[in-house]
Parts: sequence; structure tokens; C-alpha cells
Amino acid sequence: MNTYDVVIIGAGHNGLVCAAYLLKAGYSVLLLEKRSVPGGAATTEEVIPDKAPGFKFNLCAIDHEFIHLGPVVAELGLRQYGLDYLFCDPTVFCPHPDGKVFVAHRSVEKTCAEIAQYSDRDAQKYAEFIAYWQRLTHALQPMFNAPPGAVFEILRNYNRSQIRDALAIVGGVNKALDWVRTMMTSAEENIAEWFDSEFIRAPLARLASEFGAPPSQKTLAIGSMMLSMRHHPGMARPKGGTGALTQALVKLVTSLGGEIFTDQAVKQVLVDAGRAVGVQVAGGKEYRARRAVISNLDAKRLFLQLMDAADVDAAAPQLRNRLERRIVNNNETILKIDCALSEPLRFTHHNHRDDYLIGSILIADSVRHVEAAHNQITLGRIPDQDPSMYAVVPSVLDPSLAPDGKHTLWIEFFAPYQIAGLEGTGLNGTGWTDDLKHKVADRVLDKLADYAPNLKHSILARRVESPAELGDRLGSYKGNYYHLDMTLDQMIFLRPLPELANYKTPIQGLYLTGAGTHPGGSISGMPGRNCARVFLNSQRSLRHRLIELQEKVRSLSSVH
Repeated sequence: MNTYDVVIIGAGHNGLVCAAYLLKAGYSVLLLEKRSVPGGAATTEEVIPDKAPGFKFNLCAIDHEFIHLGPVVAELGLRQYGLDYLFCDPTVFCPHPDGKVFVAHRSVEKTCAEIAQYSDRDAQKYAEFIAYWQRLTHALQPMFNAPPGAVFEILRNYNRSQIRDALAIVGGVNKALDWVRTMMTSAEENIAEWFDSEFIRAPLARLASEFGAPPSQKTLAIGSMMLSMRHHPGMARPKGGTGALTQALVKLVTSLGGEIFTDQAVKQVLVDAGRAVGVQVAGGKEYRARRAVISNLDAKRLFLQLMDAADVDAAAPQLRNRLERRIVNNNETILKIDCALSEPLRFTHHNHRDDYLIGSILIADSVRHVEAAHNQITLGRIPDQDPSMYAVVPSVLDPSLAPDGKHTLWIEFFAPYQIAGLEGTGLNGTGWTDDLKHKVADRVLDKLADYAPNLKHSILARRVESPAELGDRLGSYKGNYYHLDMTLDQMIFLRPLPELANYKTPIQGLYLTGAGTHPGGSISGMPGRNCARVFLNSQRSLRHRLIELQEKVRSLSSVH
């Protein structure tokens, strides 16, 4: 029988991170991945080999910021395994219909100089805005890098500068109330408080909407932090594509004795006397776990599709009902377009500069344009009459992704998973067909070509993945690449539900990690690291934990 200390469902980057920490602690680990390659949403693949050989595409994640807010890369020594981050500068280019451009450099000062060409006031306010959100991010950072229920561990993570930043933001009754108000408002309202000009409001709103909701969504003002993070810690991409992060993790895991089996779709978690004891994969083969089963899947898929209802009900009678009714997603996911190009984009109507292509290209004509691109999705409509999008030409920063002189184009277009009026048709009953996805892609590319007229004649080949196809490939519930929405009611100790928020579940020996757990989606490795810490702590004796707690209290006292 195939038996390990820990069996991990899914070899996405969080599963690999979790495995690495467990292996370093001396546990045997098996990862089971349903696809033929590990990585989940963090892969780089040559997916048009017949028409575009040598072109490598990031099939989901591309720009990495959150991973630089945590210690995963340093603690695991991933650079020793080939990981090399290339930082973007500039980080954002957003052309405006009236000929203005918004360009964000890694330097706040250089960005303010770009803004000052159009508005001195907005340039000054931009520096204040970024300083505010950087202080807030710095103050929240210790919470990201610890399980939400580990109060002492969170406090232990704070250093003097982070305590100062927290006090600067929420110190005093009025400041605290103002901060609460900010967190309860929308990104649109927050941005409007700071800026007058549409050319700067629009890209800020578009990046805030990366949280997967319209900029008008209440309680999501924290989305305003997205641009500030591109200044510090900075926005980077692994050399060789996002998949290079996965490759480094795979090398580390296998060097430590971990095993990764691909083409192994888990069909059921095996439970015996209220304890998870292993998994069964398609075809009937079983893999047993002496100590734990850890799932990268979202909680709905795990408990409602991969587990016997009687096992779940015996441990938590209300859990299945709460998962069905309490967790609500807004139907938003992405239609992904990848193109092989004979030449880079040229923004001829906007005084083209080659450095425009280094960072992210945002097509966001106005805040209203961005709002329409998201609020229609909730109603099941495809917002392709006047598309807004997030595009990247990754081969400009990293030429290794394409043959000499050629380039790759990555486009993220937000779209509904379930199309209204087409229920029961198309792939998985979502309404998405090959014909429809290509018609939508045509309109998206038409819009981009309005800004970069050379696009159409430079496309050598393209690949379009509908939201339904993306959901199938990633194994994500209704195509939600964050597993569940990143709204305030589903974050920190509420993600995915209070009773599941600390990576443990009511089933003994069954743990959760991945984007559906704290601190949420994106490339960070934090859910994997935090889950590993919870598991490792559960294996320690009570005496060991009490000694550790005393040490934390003493160290916390020394900070003050």
C-alpha cells in the first residue's frame, strides 16, 4: 500500500510550498496533481506548438507582488533552485482616449513627475496616497504571514516599524474610526477622495478590480492598495515565466524526498472513524496518509464533491448547508487570450515608448468603463461591447519566452462563468462554446488594436480559453481562480468560513490550504506556509507548545 505521512491534493504553488516546509521538518509527503504538469495557476507552457513553436505562455498568473511580502522565497532558498525574479519598471501603462497616458514607475517620485505633466495637485496627492497604502500594507503584513487564529504568532511578527505604521493609521479614536470607514467603502469612493483626474482614477480602479469585483463594491476599498505594492515591494516576474517558480519548488520538494504524481485526479477523501486517512484517485487506486490529508481545492469542491456526505455530517452537521448557502461568488472569472506576435505592440497614438511594454498594460478608459466591465458580469452578461482588459507583453522583459525578435501577448478579460439566458448549453451548461469565445476574443483584440494599430497584422497564432475551460483546467469552483471572492466578509478569520479559517477542518487530520484560505488568492505561498505551520504545531507536544508560547510572550514584551 502507498502510505505517506501527508498526502496533499493538488500541486499548485501553495501545495508545493506546504510540502517543502513539511519535508524540511522530516515528514514524508506525496502530492497528487490532476493535470500532467504541476503548478495549478502558476504554469508557463508551450500551448500552441504547431502554429507557434518556441513561444511560452503564462496560462494564468503573471505579475507577482504578494510573494515579496513574505519570507517564502528566502526561507526555502528558492534562488538556489533556479528562481530568478525580474522586477518591472515601469510597472503600469494606461493609455487614455484623449491622448493622455498614465505611467507608473517603481519610483514614486518618477511617477509623480509623469502625473505632473497633467495635474500638479494629483501628483502631490499621489505621493500621499501611496504613502498611506504602503503604511497600511506594512502594518497588515504580519497578519498575512500567520494563521488568522494564531494571535500570539501574529503579534510576534510585528516589529517596531510595523507597530509605528499601525499606530499612524489607527492611533486615536478619530483615526481608528476613519480607517474603519475607509475599509467599509469602495475603491471607487476611496480613489475619488484623493484624485480629480480621470486618467489616474481609471487605472487605479482597474487594478483595484483585480480583487474580482466592480470598483463600486462596498468593503473593497483595500483594492486601492494594488498600485502601491508595485512601488514597494515591487512587481516582478520569474525569469522563464511564472512556471519557473513552480519548477524551483518542484526541484526543492523532490530533492527533499517528496513525491509528485501527475495525471492523478482525486475522487474521494477517505475517512475512518472521523479521521482523514487517505485519498482515492480516478481508477480506484488509494494513497494512505498516516498523519494528514491537505487539500488545495476550495472548500465547496472538497466537502461537497470529494467526501461522503455522512462523514461530513457526522463531524459537522451544518457544514455542507453552510458551504452551499453561506459562500457566495459573484460569477466573475476570466476569458484568457494568448497570442504569438511577430513584433511588439506599438502605441502610436500615445507617443510610443518601448518601456510602456515592460509592465502591465491597462485598457481602462474611465472609472465608468471599468465599472461596466465588472457589474455586467454579475448579471451574466459579457462586457464585450467596449472591452476593458489587462494585457502584458512578457517577452519584452524576458526574451526567453519567445523566439528571437518575436513576442508573446497575455490578455486577461473579465467575463461571467454562467452566461444569462444560455443556461444548460455550452461547456458544463455555462453557455460557453468555441464559437462564442472566439467572437468575444475578436472584440477584445479589436479594442486593443484601437490603441496599438499594429496588433492585427502581428498575430501569428492565438489561443483562447473560455471561463468554463479555465475552471475545468484549474479545478476551481465556477472558474473562480481565487476559489471564492476576495470580499471583506470572506477574508482573514472568515475565509472560507469561521470554522474552517485556521486551515483545520472538523474532520480530524484534514487540512485546507490554497487560494480559498487566508490570506487569499494571488501568488504568495502564504496559505501553504501558514497551513504547514498549523500542521506542524498540531504535531508538537503540549509541553513544547507551552514553552514556545512563553518565548513568544517574552519576545513580544521586548518589542515594546
